[in-house]
Amino acid sequence: MADQKQLAKQIIDGVGGKGNVSSLYHCMTRLRFKLKNGSKFDKNKIEQLGGVISALESNGQYQIVIGNNVKSVHDAIIDLYDIQSASSSNEVNDDKTKNPVAKLFNIMSGIITPIVPTLAGSGMLKALLVILTTYFGMSEEGSTYLILSAAANAVFYFFPLALAVSAAKVYGVNTFVSIAIMGALMEPKFTGLMTEVGDIVDFAGLPIVLMGYSGQIIPAILAIWLYSYLERILNKLIPQVIQMFAVPMLALLIMVPLTAGLIGPFGVYAGNGIAFGIEFMSNTSGMLTGAVIGAGWTFLVMFGVHWGVVPAMLQNLSTTGYDTIRPPVANATFAQAGVAFGVFLKAKDKNLKSLAISSMMPAILAGITEPIVYGLSVRYKRPMIAAVIGGTVGGGFAGAMNTTVMAYVFPALTTLPAFMTDTFAYYIISITIAFVLTTILTYVLGFDEGLPEKSEEKAKSFSNLEGGRSTVVSPIIGEVVPLNKVNDSAFSTGAMGKGIAITPTEGKVYSPVSGKVTTLFHTKHAIGLTSNEQVEVLIHIGLNTVKLDGKHFTTHVKQDDYVEQGQLLLEFDIKAIETEGYEVTTPIIITNSSDYTDVIETDKRFVTKEDVLLTTVSL
Repeated sequence: MADQKQLAKQIIDGVGGKGNVSSLYHCMTRLRFKLKNGSKFDKNKIEQLGGVISALESNGQYQIVIGNNVKSVHDAIIDLYDIQSASSSNEVNDDKTKNPVAKLFNIMSGIITPIVPTLAGSGMLKALLVILTTYFGMSEEGSTYLILSAAANAVFYFFPLALAVSAAKVYGVNTFVSIAIMGALMEPKFTGLMTEVGDIVDFAGLPIVLMGYSGQIIPAILAIWLYSYLERILNKLIPQVIQMFAVPMLALLIMVPLTAGLIGPFGVYAGNGIAFGIEFMSNTSGMLTGAVIGAGWTFLVMFGVHWGVVPAMLQNLSTTGYDTIRPPVANATFAQAGVAFGVFLKAKDKNLKSLAISSMMPAILAGITEPIVYGLSVRYKRPMIAAVIGGTVGGGFAGAMNTTVMAYVFPALTTLPAFMTDTFAYYIISITIAFVLTTILTYVLGFDEGLPEKSEEKAKSFSNLEGGRSTVVSPIIGEVVPLNKVNDSAFSTGAMGKGIAITPTEGKVYSPVSGKVTTLFHTKHAIGLTSNEQVEVLIHIGLNTVKLDGKHFTTHVKQDDYVEQGQLLLEFDIKAIETEGYEVTTPIIITNSSDYTDVIETDKRFVTKEDVLLTTVSL
């Protein structure tokens, strides 16, 4: 938890401090911030934090992709800071997003996200019951089955109540009045009025069209949205001394008949229309529909707009008992898993191999693809092309065969039971196509690891490795200073690693190794490199110069660039930095010193860029 609290502090610093945060909540993999001043969102700084996969702005939200540990990081932030959770704030009413479509997606995300774990758990329980009755002889008439079935069906039967609770938090209105509004439409006396759907009864001389609201989505969201305006009006008009009972009473008196007579039927017809439209698309051109979903779903997730489609999936499940959207979505997921496996097979760098295989596991076991999307597909570009092709072909096959799922789950190997309908074999074939095809295409198309292809002789010319030793030449011309003499305990104590420092006589930094630029701070005051021999070198120009925020520094390379030993990396103005009151003494650190038995420093008192500065020794 200590590590999460440290990361929490760094993230809050990266978003402009606690005072810049209006609200915060999280979905399955991302922290989602509402910020008062978006210009303070330091994307580059945040993405350099250990534990952060990516940072982006989408639909007026500032999102930080964490992955599986998102809840613990969110909880650490809430524990450390007095920051309001968006799930309990009137975030939607304060949303300054001008784009109405973007605002709608934000609303859907805020309402649906808290319910998703329960939906997934209930869906998997339903799938388990199918397996038990089909393969293990459990009777559907027995009490054991009926009790478990009640547990699996409860969230779907009372879905309007769950939505009322979630919508009430998003819209910032009374939760229990919201429950009562939707609960009235499911109360036995109300449902007892209906013999068949569409029956009409009289209410104070006005006709009420009766509907079944169990499992419906749109009526609850619309009703609580309208109630949010009514509650604000009532709070303004009614004296505070009687608001406690008068506001709820009038809210129920107005909203229940209005919902039963107008909002509810409209929502039911709209929901059924959505389900019919999706079924029509699937029947008319299932292949095209599936191909589009399989190709495009990853991009919807990247921009956070996939929540606009989720209600359609849930509507399908509640109306027909199955959904045809999720199977093509699964192909996008398994295509990304194919990217990770393809990178693992193709990559030469051991760290990249490790990243690929570790990011593949959450995808195939939990359906979480962000580590792959941002760590591999977006970063190396060509794997994303492979994933689009794989998702298109696999999704097209799933759509053509009208593949279905019986519950809302994240597509993964662990959730296969939810897809065990009569199209299960087609589902397995489709995700296999997506995974295998993407793996092959990723391998064939390749990707630039940042290390150019070299012949064996050329590789030797780049290498500084001599037996168990690897050398690092001086990146700066100047006077050598022992590390323990540096006026900064982070360096002088060796906490950052072993190394040495230089007081420069020239404001230029050259690459001390041939390898890759692994870190380039946006403030330009520090740069990290990994050599061909996996020696990790940090060059920190001056002390406390991070406060200059890039002033007096000029970079000539970018992060992930491949550089050769002696190549100019950046320049800095020594006099200007000293005039600002900062020391220019520059530590050069081997940050993975623990990987070596020793790091030997030069015995020279003055070095140029050709002189060996440090030598790592391995057994």
